[in-house]
Amino acid sequence: QEYECEFLGSEDTLIKASKKSSLSHEQPIFQNEEGLIVYKAPIKNHIYAMCVDTSRGQGQDYHAVTVVDATQMPYEVVARFRNNVMPVMIFPNLIEVLGNRYNEAYALIELNDTGQQVSDILREELEYENIINITVKGKKGQKAGEGFGTGRVQYGIKMSNQTKKTGCLVLKEMIEHDKILLNDFDIIAELSTYVAKGVSYEASPGYNDDLISTLVMFGWLTTQPYFKDIVNTDIRRKLFEDKLKKLEE
Repeated sequence: QEYECEFLGSEDTLIKASKKSSLSHEQPIFQNEEGLIVYKAPIKNHIYAMCVDTSRGQGQDYHAVTVVDATQMPYEVVARFRNNVMPVMIFPNLIEVLGNRYNEAYALIELNDTGQQVSDILREELEYENIINITVKGKKGQKAGEGFGTGRVQYGIKMSNQTKKTGCLVLKEMIEHDKILLNDFDIIAELSTYVAKGVSYEASPGYNDDLISTLVMFGWLTTQPYFKDIVNTDIRRKLFEDKLKKLEE
């Protein structure tokens, strides 16, 4: 009976009501009027993933970026950006600066809408190297990776019903089992209006879900063998360096 009441009270949101009420936000160490909020400074040798959702910059949907420390669990949102008036042409410059600040973060860009343009500028004009490319393998869907093997390669992800469904399930699991620290007030606010719609989830009418969309992308990314390789390779390298240092001492 208690379970049923909770479910009804939660208006069928992605995260159960009892969990939402226990989520807490941090005080930023930096924020500006453009919509950038920083919670944790970059840490040397840490691995950061930066997920990017683009809009048209015309005062409706938001450009959104979340930077997640992916070095170990619990993962942690260390910075985020949200702005709905920044011109599309300028947005890649912000992504580049933010990415470089966080140890050349691995960038996953959503290509729907103006995302292709943002990805092209970031890669071709700004020469940002750590854009995660995706191989499209027909019925097998999209795979993050180095762009080798068969299939069409694109510099970013096209959110489909399948990728979104996977991302939502993983994000739900991570939040409800404390495997990710969200830290941000607006992310937590978006979660409380992120509701079931058909077989998927989206913001209730009149609300936004741009920051949550970036975390859904991150959820999808963590299921990819490529992501596990990035994290493990870097951890192995770090352990090796520490060992070497101790030997030298």
